[in-house]
Amino acid sequence: MTAVAARPAGRGTREVRSVAMHDPLVRPLLDELSHEYWTRYQRVLSAEELRAEMEHYPAQDFAAPHGELVLVLEDGEPVAGGAFRRRAEPELGDPARLTRPAARRADGTPAVRTAELKRIWTHSAHRRRGLARLVLAELERRAVERGYRRVYLTTGPRQPEAAGLYLATGYTPLFDTGTDPEEIGPLAFEKWLEVAP
Repeated sequence: MTAVAARPAGRGTREVRSVAMHDPLVRPLLDELSHEYWTRYQRVLSAEELRAEMEHYPAQDFAAPHGELVLVLEDGEPVAGGAFRRRAEPELGDPARLTRPAARRADGTPAVRTAELKRIWTHSAHRRRGLARLVLAELERRAVERGYRRVYLTTGPRQPEAAGLYLATGYTPLFDTGTDPEEIGPLAFEKWLEVAP
């Protein structure tokens, strides 16, 4: 895995754009995200397992009508991004911690229309500028437009910045926050989306 060259913080035009997974603008997101995962998890996961994680979901999962991938561009260069897809598989996390227990069936699958957020990323040269919050807000807004009422996501136990972001933006942890994240594994969160009447 190779690192992505850092770019200076942008000061020009900013655009939020919906793109397809195969768009060349997505490559920096995927490359740096892969590098980030490798840096944090290489002692517990093999390169093959990390590659499988990055390739696990087909590109069409992140396309209309059920998903979307958005990038934040500054002067035409990607500086942040993320995606959502329809969540139909059983969810991780303690069902006793659900905000609304009726949101999940007995088999663990969502009982309400649920979007799963994936590949949330901010370029390393552009962090601490509120871009991740912008991406989350944009993904949530677009998920509501697609008819989703709830968002679900997981982050790794070695990504405390991500967990902190989700807690700070109103996500409910579906795990005991007092337990060592390494003992839990993937950290699951949910959030109910506000839908205009």
